[in-house]
Amino acid sequence: MITDIESATPALCRLQLGSELRRLRLATGLKASQVVKRLLWSPSKLTRLETGENTVVEQADVMALCEIYQADEETRTHLMGYAAVTKTKQDWWQSPKYRPVIGPVFKAFLGLEATASSLHTYEAEFVPGLLQTEAYVRVLHENALAGLRNEEVDRQVLVRMARQEVLRRALMPLRLTAVINEAVLHRRVGDGEIMRDQLTHIVEVVEALPNVKIQVVPFAAGAHPGMNGKFTVLRFPENAALKSIVYLENLADAWVSRRERDIDRYEEAFTDLQALAPGPVESLNMIKKAIKEH
Repeated sequence: MITDIESATPALCRLQLGSELRRLRLATGLKASQVVKRLLWSPSKLTRLETGENTVVEQADVMALCEIYQADEETRTHLMGYAAVTKTKQDWWQSPKYRPVIGPVFKAFLGLEATASSLHTYEAEFVPGLLQTEAYVRVLHENALAGLRNEEVDRQVLVRMARQEVLRRALMPLRLTAVINEAVLHRRVGDGEIMRDQLTHIVEVVEALPNVKIQVVPFAAGAHPGMNGKFTVLRFPENAALKSIVYLENLADAWVSRRERDIDRYEEAFTDLQALAPGPVESLNMIKKAIKEH
């Protein structure tokens, strides 16, 4: 359980609440169909609660489930606390400041990223989003996505910066493992100063945060499993009722897959990329060398 509920994000509270409700149901030996029949709920309502998909959780619903599961007073207090956070606090991506530049698929991804326990990502062209500096993000959106108005670029930058809080959150910080193509180190995004600052930022984050690790696939590695493009695999806490997902995107679209064969394929590709790349220490030395070259 989360002990400091007031400092938790709504997304984490929803996930923890769902995990605890599912654990309680299984401990009583009840099937989901039996529970919804007693409460006159639709099956999807209980599923959404147990997987943390509802933006807001009604305390009355939590109390009704606690009665059925005969939860003790301490458990009830915690669960009601989680539900209260979902009604009194707002996930940052729900803010009117961000909503206009966040598409529905990416919005769903942000909710999953905010509750994930680990993220494995391969990037062939860019610095991973969770490690980008503000100046680097701005150049990307001004050039790679030409045609955006200044205010839209500003919002995109804010979104990217807000995302990075998952690495430093007080409760269960996201474990980020990134593998990047060596080309990312040498492709100049903006001027030399922007690149030096960007690469220096990566080094500083990796050295400061034990939950962040990066490896670089060198040109000398030749053909490798990441040549079909970037991908991200999200995994969730073991007690959560959420399956791992793969997130993929290109210039025109983005999509999420929960199919086990896709998860296995991309995880295997990621493991192979890690084996091809030098270890974290040597990879950091490659980044430091690239800083000097810029």
